[in-house]
Amino acid sequence: MPQPTLASDQFWSSGGDGILRVTRCQECGAYTHPPLPRCRSCGGPKLDLEPVSGRAVVVGFTVNHQQWLADFPPPYVIAIVALAEDDGVRLTTNIVNCAPDEVHVGQFVRVLFDHLGDIHVPLFEPDPDRVGEVGEVPKDGDVAAGVRPPASSARFEHRSFLSGVGQSRIGRRLMVDPLALTVDACQEAIADAGLTLADIDGLSTYPGRVPSPGMSEGGIGPLVEALQLRPTWFNAAADTPGQAGAVIAAMLAVASGLCRHVLCYRTVWESSHATMVRDGRWDAPAARASGQLEFLAPYGAMSAAGWIGMYASKYFHRYGADRTMLGWLAVNSRANAARNPEAVYRDPITLDDYFAARMVSTPFGLYDCDVPVDGAVALVVSAIETAGDRPQPPVRVEAVGTQILERLSWDQGTLEHEPQTAGPAQHLWTRTDLRQHDVDVALLYDGFTFNAVSWLEALGFCEPGGAADFMDEGRAIALGGALPVNPHGGQLSAGRLHGFGFLREAVLQLRGQAAGRQVAGAETAVVTTGGGAPGSALLLSRH
Repeated sequence: MPQPTLASDQFWSSGGDGILRVTRCQECGAYTHPPLPRCRSCGGPKLDLEPVSGRAVVVGFTVNHQQWLADFPPPYVIAIVALAEDDGVRLTTNIVNCAPDEVHVGQFVRVLFDHLGDIHVPLFEPDPDRVGEVGEVPKDGDVAAGVRPPASSARFEHRSFLSGVGQSRIGRRLMVDPLALTVDACQEAIADAGLTLADIDGLSTYPGRVPSPGMSEGGIGPLVEALQLRPTWFNAAADTPGQAGAVIAAMLAVASGLCRHVLCYRTVWESSHATMVRDGRWDAPAARASGQLEFLAPYGAMSAAGWIGMYASKYFHRYGADRTMLGWLAVNSRANAARNPEAVYRDPITLDDYFAARMVSTPFGLYDCDVPVDGAVALVVSAIETAGDRPQPPVRVEAVGTQILERLSWDQGTLEHEPQTAGPAQHLWTRTDLRQHDVDVALLYDGFTFNAVSWLEALGFCEPGGAADFMDEGRAIALGGALPVNPHGGQLSAGRLHGFGFLREAVLQLRGQAAGRQVAGAETAVVTTGGGAPGSALLLSRH
């Protein structure tokens, strides 16, 4: 059940008569969803809820096969539909009253409601008046015109470097205090940088104190207490340019002169938390869906597997690709993980294994999804003038990409790539003279295989829709290929360290310390974190 807010209450309560109503601007006539205080088109403040026809077209969908909610058995179809009145206004919903394999992009549908007391949840079914027709669906536009040039010729990135990295034990269901994992990673990173606890004058972490168990060690306070630190500056936040936003904030603090050595860290313990919930040792009471889940959870869209799966279906529809492209990424990740003794899953898989694995949410099967683990990663950001005093070869951040160029939404903006990849990727290249051909290794966020596809294309290694040709059946992205991708195995095989694992691997590669999986002569690496929610791209150099 959704938790209506002061903004959305009228939307959820207005369908009792079977009529769908959507917020409309009284000045320019544009529709806006979810409800906002200003028109998305003209910025005007005069908005009212108005009836619409209830007709729409499917622009992306996924057949969910995973049991996420106790009273919502799979399989069921989650879809994004574009309203007939304005294809820029979409609803995430369920397609009902037809078999899941009958749903397709371009299908005409009409609204009906699931009446749950004073809440009326809009669902959609095939439109009987347009059976067999295939409608036009909106295509993604080019966001390049919105990229801002650098605000000045100065580059804050060049006033710091990555001096140390560390990692705790990584594994499934370690059942270890997450703060203990954090401490292990942090102490290793500090030692790697040739520093002591007394040298650390800044702290930065993602996401800080959050209500989602399994996703954090607890923020700044617990680590300060555990190590008795006295930082001059500290930062803990989730609204940043991806998980690497914590590192970018640290770089800014060092560049400003506020700190000299900032310890950055990221801890996850999703695997142990899930076990505790299943065993009844962690109370997880049911609650109404709020925040971004308010318009997703009522349809069983509880995982990014479903959200991103809908984008992949639209990508397949437009460009003609299929799951084979995704399979090459999964097989490559496992082949790389076989060379990494720290990886969680190291047994090689074939394309046949990939297709034989159980489905999670189409087009994603088991090997398309990253692996929840317990573990922590830490990095030290140091002032550039201290580089000569550090024991490790310095790794410099050449440039960062952080700009938002698309709507921060899982259904209202782009439909053909993961949201929040295009903006950071294009912004990155405005802050450096290096180009794609200068990159020796790519560490691309792969929460799902399609995420890496989105980053490959957004960064300009190939054109939109060109990833399958670029990968060359996996040869181009393999170790020794034209652009090795995730040589440590990525989150698909090494484990979901939620972004920071890519940063550590990039540092090891550029130092020449990635034993068994080293990219020969690696001098420049691109690292991406996040996407969907704000993401970021970083270009790292060993010079």
